[in-house]
Amino acid sequence: MEGGRQTQNDHQNQDQHLRSTNSSIPSSFTPDPDDIPLFNSVRDFSREYFRESKKLWCLAGPAIFTTLCQYSLGAITQLLAGHVGTLDLAAVSVENSVISGFSFGIMLGMGSALETLCGQAYGARQLDMLGIYMQRSWVILNATAVILTLFYVFAGPFLKLIGQTAEISQAAGMFSVWMIPQLFAYAVNFPIAKFLQAQSKMMAMAAIGAVALVFHAVFSWLLMLKLGWGLVGAAVVLNASWWFIVIAQLLYIFNGTCGEAWTGLSWKAFQNLWGFVKLSLASAVMICLEVWYFMALILFAGYLKNAELAVDALSISTNIVGWMLMIAIGINAAISVRVSNELGAAHPRTAKFSLVVATLASLMIGLVIALILVLGRNLYPDLFTNDAGVKELVKKLTPLLAVCIIINNVQPVLSGVAIGAGWQAAVAYVNIGCYYIFGIPLGLLLGYWRQMGVQVSLVLPFIVSNVQSYIIIIMYGPFLFKLRLMRDTKLRTSHGYLAR
Repeated sequence: MEGGRQTQNDHQNQDQHLRSTNSSIPSSFTPDPDDIPLFNSVRDFSREYFRESKKLWCLAGPAIFTTLCQYSLGAITQLLAGHVGTLDLAAVSVENSVISGFSFGIMLGMGSALETLCGQAYGARQLDMLGIYMQRSWVILNATAVILTLFYVFAGPFLKLIGQTAEISQAAGMFSVWMIPQLFAYAVNFPIAKFLQAQSKMMAMAAIGAVALVFHAVFSWLLMLKLGWGLVGAAVVLNASWWFIVIAQLLYIFNGTCGEAWTGLSWKAFQNLWGFVKLSLASAVMICLEVWYFMALILFAGYLKNAELAVDALSISTNIVGWMLMIAIGINAAISVRVSNELGAAHPRTAKFSLVVATLASLMIGLVIALILVLGRNLYPDLFTNDAGVKELVKKLTPLLAVCIIINNVQPVLSGVAIGAGWQAAVAYVNIGCYYIFGIPLGLLLGYWRQMGVQVSLVLPFIVSNVQSYIIIIMYGPFLFKLRLMRDTKLRTSHGYLAR
C-alpha cells in the first residue's frame, strides 16, 4: 500500500512540475554551494572559461558530429540528385525542405520537450524518470506521425495548390509517399537522442551516425547513379539509413548501458500524457516556427521567374546553411544539457556562464566557415550541380550566404538555453513576431516590389535572426534564470519532484 501511495504521489509531483509555469514564486532563494563563485579578476574568469569550455566541448563535439552525420544523409541524397537531373534535384529539394521539413520541425520540436524534463531530472539524479519520459514521447510522436502521414500522401496536390509547377509537384509528391518510413523513424529517433543527450552519452550516437553516413554515401551512389534507380534509389537508401540509426541506438539502450535510466518498457508511459502533450506542443511551436520559415523560402522561390533555376540555387544555398546550422545545433544540444543539468542542480551562475561560453564558440565557428565559403565560391557549386546557370547564381548568392551563416550560428545557441530552462512558450511568441509578423511581409515586399528575386531569401534570415537574437538576449536576463531556478527549487522541496 505504501508503494502504491508513493507512486501516486510521484505522478502528482510530475503533473505539478509540468504545470510549474503557473506556480507561485518563493520569496527567497539560495543557490547550491557548488555553484561557481562570482568573478573577482580576469584570472578567475579565464580559469572558469576554460573549465566550462572543456565541459561544453565534451558534449558539443560528439553532438556536432552526430547532427552533421544525420543531416548529411539528406544532403548527400540532394547532392547526388543534382547529378541525376534538375527536376530530380528540385523534387528532392522541395520534399526535403517542405514536406519532410514540415514534419521534421514538428517531430524535433515535440521531442525537444525531453531536453527540459530529462536534463533537469538527470541534474537532480532522478534517473528512473528518464526512460518513462522517453516512452511517453514515443507514444505522442508516433500518434502525431500517423496524422502527418496524410500530408505525405497528398503532398503532390498540396504543392500544386500552393503554386508549384506541375512537374515539380508531381515528382516531389511521388517522392514524398516513398519517404513515409522516414517519418516514423523521426518519431522514434528524436526522443532517443534527447534521452541519451541528457546523460551525456554522445559518443555512442556519434559512432552510429558515422557508420550510417558511410553506408548511406556508398549505397546512394550505387543505387542512384551507378544502377540508375534515380529517386527510387534515393528513397530506399534514405529510409534504410534512418532506420539503421534508430535500431542501433535502441540496441545500445537495451544492452544496459544506461543503468537506472532504462529499466524496461512501462505502463507509466501512458499516464499523465496530457501534461506531457502540453509541454511537447510548446516545444513544437517554438521549433516549428523557425523550421517552417526556411521551408517558406523554398516555396517563395517557386513563384519567381525561372522557378526551377531559383529553387535549385536556393536549395543549394540552404543546404549549405543547413550543414553549418548542424554545428550550431550540436552546440544547441550541448548548452541545453548544460543549462538544464545546472538548473536541476541549483547552479544558476554556472548556467548563465555556459551561455556565454557557447555563444562565443558558435560565433567564432561561424566566422571561420563564412570566410572559407567566400574564398571558395568558385569551387563549391560544382559539387552540387552540372548546370552552368545554377552555378553562376549560387556564386552571386555566396556573400549573402556567408553573412547568414555568421548570424544564424548564434541564434540556435540561444534557443538551446530556452529549451534547457523550459521557456519554450515565451520564445514561441518571439518567433511568431520575428518570422511571421515581421519577416514574411518584409520578404514579399523586397521580393516583388523591390525585385530582389531569390536574393531576398538569404537577406531575410539575416535581418530576422538579428532581431530575434536581440530580443532573446534581452529576455535571458539574470532575473529569468533566478525565476526559473526558484520555481524548480520550490517544486523539489515542497512537492518532492526530482528528489527522493
